Amino acid sequence: MSALTLAKCYCPSGGKFGIPTYPWRYAPTGLATRRQLRALGLRPGGQEVAAQVLRPRYRRGPLVAYLYRVDRAKPVRPMTPGKRAALAKAMRARRTCPNCRTDAGYVIPTSLGMCVPCAYPEEQHAA
Repeated sequence: MSALTLAKCYCPSGGKFGIPTYPWRYAPTGLATRRQLRALGLRPGGQEVAAQVLRPRYRRGPLVAYLYRVDRAKPVRPMTPGKRAALAKAMRARRTCPNCRTDAGYVIPTSLGMCVPCAYPEEQHAA
C-alpha cells in the first residue's frame, strides 16, 4: 500500500469518518473484528463500534471492517439443545429438494431451486 493510500485511510481521532479509522492491517492492539472475536471465543456483547479499518480498492469504494474492543467483549453463549435442534432442522430443509422431497446430501443451490438430478434430468439419464 502506498503512503498516499495509507494517509487517506488513517484518522485515529475520528474527525474524517466519525469514528477512529485505520488502514487495513494497521489497527491497534486491543481491537478486533467480529470474526477475530469469534476465533477467541468472544462476541461484541452489545458494545458500540470502537473503530473501523478501511481497505481501498481500485475503481470501487473501500472495504470496511468494524472493530470492537476486546476487553469489553463477552463470551460466546453456549449452544443449547433447542438451538442445536433448530439449526439441524434448518440445515435439513436446505438439503431437501422441493421437487422429489429427498435429502440431496448437499445444500441445494438457490440458483437451481432443486437438486441437480431434478434440474437436469436429461443429463442424468445420459450418464
